[in-house]
Order: sequence, then C-alpha cells, then structure tokens
Amino acid sequence: MVMIRLARVGAKKQPYYRIVVIEKDRARNGRSIEVIGTYNPRTSPASVELKHERVAYWRGVGAQFSPIVAKLVLKNPAPVSTSEPDAVPAADTAAA
Repeated sequence: MVMIRLARVGAKKQPYYRIVVIEKDRARNGRSIEVIGTYNPRTSPASVELKHERVAYWRGVGAQFSPIVAKLVLKNPAPVSTSEPDAVPAADTAAA
C-alpha cells in the first residue's frame, strides 16, 4: 500500500520534514516514490508547502494519508482558482 507521510530531514533538535509518497512498509526515511511537499514546525506559524495537484493524483490512485499529513492537508487546502470569465461586450452599444 502507498502512503503519504512525513520523512524527517532536519538536524538534531531542529526538525524539518518532507511530505513524501512511500510504500507503507519502508523505513521512515527510506527511499520515497516522490516528494510532494515540506513541513517546517519551527516557524511561527508552522509553514507547509504542498503540491496540491500531486496530492490529488496520489489520492486518486489509492494512496492513504498518515494522521499527521491528513491534518496538514485539511489546514492547508488547495488555493481556489479565481480566474473570472472574459467580459462580454454589451450588444446595445453597437447600434447607432
């Protein structure tokens, strides 16, 4: 089974995590399939960077979140597309 979970990469007493896609039975810092984000709990507030399109892809193919990553994704949802449709010119101004 494929999991989306944290892999620690920080120095001693300075935690920093990568959010990775990895086989469930691999070690915490074992070889991952893909790195899809980072989590830094030492900043105030804690910073989370996610590749939301890759998270959606891996969820679509059956990857499961670890409990901590599930909370991080809920607190940092994908940005909403704010593109507005092109303005249509008014038809009543064309007649003269």
